Amino acid sequence: QVQLVESGGGLVQAGGSLRLSCAASGRTFSRNRMGWFRQAPGKEREFVAAIFWSGASTYYADSVKGRFTISRDNAENTVYLQMNSLKPEDTAVYYCAAGIDSGSDYAATGRYHSWGQGTQVTVSS
Repeated sequence: QVQLVESGGGLVQAGGSLRLSCAASGRTFSRNRMGWFRQAPGKEREFVAAIFWSGASTYYADSVKGRFTISRDNAENTVYLQMNSLKPEDTAVYYCAAGIDSGSDYAATGRYHSWGQGTQVTVSS
């Protein structure tokens, strides 16, 4: 298990930017695949972005491609989500997740074994 704590959420106007951070504890962090998911009120949790343990491979949901960037610093046990050109439909609770770095099913919540408590992102129009 990896313990995860998100930070960096808040209220921002449409077109603005936010940077989310996810601090991890656990000596196996660097070998984990990391993902960001989000959940809006009344909706299911959905995939946002994923990064493999080496950082060489990243994947994004179509809805955020070109606007969001996921990155990781294994030395600092931290994963980031830079969010630019935010839209009101990006409003949600954002969750960081850690999973075993194998297979191609990076968008499925069931592939991740550890989750943070979430951080609220609100984008006003």
